[in-house]
This record gives sequence, C-alpha cells and structure tokens, in this order.
Amino acid sequence: MEDLPDAAVLATRLKNTLIQYHSLEDDKWRVAKKMKDVTVWRKPSEEFNGYLFKAQGVIDDVVNSVIDHIRPGPCRLDWDSLMTSLDILEYFEENCCVMRYTTAGQLWNIISPREFVDFSYTVDYKEGLLSCGISLDWSEKRSEFVRGYNHPCGWFCVPLKDSPNRSLLTGYIQTDLRGMIPQSAVDTAMASTLINFYGDLQKALQKA
Repeated sequence: MEDLPDAAVLATRLKNTLIQYHSLEDDKWRVAKKMKDVTVWRKPSEEFNGYLFKAQGVIDDVVNSVIDHIRPGPCRLDWDSLMTSLDILEYFEENCCVMRYTTAGQLWNIISPREFVDFSYTVDYKEGLLSCGISLDWSEKRSEFVRGYNHPCGWFCVPLKDSPNRSLLTGYIQTDLRGMIPQSAVDTAMASTLINFYGDLQKALQKA
C-alpha cells in the first residue's frame, strides 16, 4: 500500500502556492505564445530546471461547467486530446483525490507517452473555483510509460464581471516530463499544448 499524503495539509499548501503564482506581477512573465483568444506566458520555475507556464483566455460557459470538464472525472477524457486514460486511485472527499493518467506521444513522438500520478483538489476561490494538483512519488510504475512529474499546477476559473455566463480561465502549469528529451522541445510543446487545451475545451462545452 502506498503512503498517502495528509490530504488536508497538502491541499492547503497547494492552494496557497497557486494563489502565490496568481498574484505574481505582470513584469515577471514573458509571452511564449499568443493566439486570438488565448495567451501563454512563462517564467523560470522555482521548483525544477524548466518553466512555469501561465495561460489565460475566456471560455463561453459558466464556471461550474468549465471546472467540471477540467477536474478529474469522465468529462476530461472525452475531450482532452492529450489524455489517453484516467483512473481515480483514491478518494479523500468529494473535492480531493489521487488520480493516475496517461498522455499520448507529442512532437512526432519525440516526446513518448507519459504517466502521472497526481493529488487533485478543487476549492472555492473568490466568485469562482480553483482546481489544482501536484504529482506524488507513487512507487507502482508501468514499464510502457515514462513517469512524468507535475510540480504545483492548477486552473483558476472566475465569471467575467460584465458577462457572468462566460468565464476567465487562468492556468499555471510546470511539468517535468523527465526522460531523455531536450528542455527546448518540452517548452515548444507546452505552449502549443496549452493553446490547444483551450480550443478543445471550448468545443467540448459547446457540445455539452
């Protein structure tokens, strides 16, 4: 049996870390990629030798619906083109779990399929929600996947002030893909992946 974290302690620490990222001044970020509806910034991560990415865009749906599509559960697999499987390994309470998920290869398989085991937590934030996560050192591994590691990451979703049926979605991602790949390839893939994430999410919500 794995050593499970103290969920309450980890959840509080994780939430506070994400709120700290969310309050960073604009001049700390450098634009990595910009599309019509979504902008991705980056700054050197303080957790590992890579970048902390920030993504922000407007989604045409209400906060609860957006977060239900992002948080661990059946919705996520239906639309997230990068995710190939998702299993809940342990529930702590309704808004708190340990999940294992796998991702497809990227950049013509220069980045091979990855597996992650993450602690996930969803909590109220201002008028909206925060869904955040961090990888756990889970000993059970599967040989066909390289085990990646998500340093503190999460999605803030709040209603637009002048249009409460639309949501401002802001994400913070810092993923160590591990394995033998150059960091520059990871950085290129990450900015594009985040842009695609918004497009795929918006399409899924329009169908829902």
